[in-house]
Amino acid sequence: MEISDELLCLFNGEVTTTEDGYVVEIPEREVENGTIDPESVYRVAIIARGGEPGGRGESAETTVPSEPQPPVEEGEIRYVEIEDIGKQGDGIARVERGYVIIVPGAEMGERVKIEITEVKSNFAVGDVIEEDFE
Repeated sequence: MEISDELLCLFNGEVTTTEDGYVVEIPEREVENGTIDPESVYRVAIIARGGEPGGRGESAETTVPSEPQPPVEEGEIRYVEIEDIGKQGDGIARVERGYVIIVPGAEMGERVKIEITEVKSNFAVGDVIEEDFE
């Protein structure tokens, strides 16, 4: 299966029934970490677990982690462009699958070389080691 670079978050969830439809609950951490905005509209894809229609079966060959693994590692060097500024004034860069890297002291539009100093499931922190690379 090919995963789009536009993917903002990935999580396991259950479909629940309401009076007039069905609901897939989004984990609070996805909103708290700025991955998604509760006031926006998104496209949603539903993928069956274990490769069986309806998602009821578990395949012995395929194990799906409950959390996607971060696409960066502590100590890794990355070249990123600052796409946004966070609520506390830090630069925000996005890499594979929309994964967020917080870059303190970086400005909107800057292209910087960073070293990843902290990795969490939904975001990482990187320190600038070179500004405005070409």
